[in-house]
Amino acid sequence: MNPQLDENQGLLQLQLHHNLWAFVQLIESGEKERLMELLRERLIECGWKDEMKALCRQFVKKKGSNNVTVDDLIHVITPRGRASIPDSIKAELLQRIRTFLVSAAP
Repeated sequence: MNPQLDENQGLLQLQLHHNLWAFVQLIESGEKERLMELLRERLIECGWKDEMKALCRQFVKKKGSNNVTVDDLIHVITPRGRASIPDSIKAELLQRIRTFLVSAAP
């Protein structure tokens, strides 16, 4: 037996349990949906949604509408979309999640 390995496994199990609890709390409380709506609003406000639409249109125009699948668009646009989400929006959502988890903690 390796005590260090047992301790690490125990810590991983504890972290997994905590993460699962947090996820369940977000869903059951309806907070996940409220956060998703906030994200949608912020992405529209900052022009991100329009930017992604424009990138999709450019890609389809370049490749031809008969030569593009939804999977092609997702593959090309997703990395750019994730990278272009403003840091301020990420920070706001993370703060809201932290605040929720602190208030929901047993």
